[in-house]
Amino acid sequence: MPDHEEDVIELLQRQHREIRDLFATLETAGGDRRREVFADLVRLLAVHETAEELVVHPEIRDLEPAAGPVVDARLGEEHRAKELLSTLQKMGPEADGFDTLLVQLREDVLAHADHEEREEFPLLRAHRPPERLRAMAATAKLAEAVGPTRPHPGVESATANLVLGPPAAIMDRARDLIRGALGR
Repeated sequence: MPDHEEDVIELLQRQHREIRDLFATLETAGGDRRREVFADLVRLLAVHETAEELVVHPEIRDLEPAAGPVVDARLGEEHRAKELLSTLQKMGPEADGFDTLLVQLREDVLAHADHEEREEFPLLRAHRPPERLRAMAATAKLAEAVGPTRPHPGVESATANLVLGPPAAIMDRARDLIRGALGR
């Protein structure tokens, strides 16, 4: 962990590395380990995207009107990834066709992360002071702590996340607790 307070860009880049690592682990994991790693990936992607949708994208949109298409493109990518992730989650890691769709998800998610790192993060770094970026990290962590733990396609805007996110998060977290208690 860094010896300074992490800013939102550092937080999200660290999570991008964790996502890459989970995809790499999934390539070789089998059985229960594969299911655990996939569950970790689903959860990390869900909370990560919630933080971006509630904190980062609105901030980018506020920077300048010309940034709107950048945000719209990222939201479209997030929607497609959520749909694919939701399909994979319903299938389960042992299903036929899972690996093919997982490769597509990995390519989409990593391209999405690259777009954020090349297009959004430099805008934030150039137009927001360090203290604002650190405050955004704290807000992103809060959004992740109370956000959904599963993908919810169609809930990509900040408004949709604020209205639909809390009920979805409650249901997701209850489902997580029940499955954990049942050993699934």
